[in-house]
Amino acid sequence: MTAAAFATSSPLRHRLDEGLAGLGINLDGAQRELLLQFVALLDKWNKVYNLTAVREPERMLDLHILDSLSVLPHLGDCADIIDVGTGGGLPGIPLAIANPALRVTMLDTVAKKTTFVRQAIGELGLKNADVVNARVEQYMPACKFSRVISRAFAELKDFASSAGHLCAEGGVMLAMKGVYPHDEIGRLPAGFVAEQTIALDVPGVEGQRHLVVIRKN
Repeated sequence: MTAAAFATSSPLRHRLDEGLAGLGINLDGAQRELLLQFVALLDKWNKVYNLTAVREPERMLDLHILDSLSVLPHLGDCADIIDVGTGGGLPGIPLAIANPALRVTMLDTVAKKTTFVRQAIGELGLKNADVVNARVEQYMPACKFSRVISRAFAELKDFASSAGHLCAEGGVMLAMKGVYPHDEIGRLPAGFVAEQTIALDVPGVEGQRHLVVIRKN
């Protein structure tokens, strides 16, 4: 069975349906199909580009797709978001699929990863997604973003200091983390406050997951 055929097989489709139900997220059939196609693309390109250490499509679905979608209910009423250090398009592509009204920009400094994301955007036909190959510190967009998100930065202080300039007035920064980052919150630079830390329950993912909401003063 090819990667694409396996990724869209009944067991994986059932796993996705159960995961979405567990997250309380309702997507239509076309959106679910796009998510499964994205898993197939990740699986195919990962063999060449080494996008993720996760090799099995089932685990990609849990650890990448469902994990990315777990933040969807916490984005609030925003029109745009930038995914900093997107890697293989995570969480940006799942969020773009789940909310076609959300304008999603994905940023990464690694050319081979942005090449994959650009390919995925094209193959999936996503009209609300863009990708930028640049260092976050050097990226100066014409308009800032109401939401700045990342699941790649090791330290909250680095995320805030490197990507804070991308956050619009009144916007927030969202850091996806594992265990509750007590020490990291304490090391946030001046001008940034951890407004809220939300525990996330991701179906199929063991261990703690948290979303840190950072307000730029």
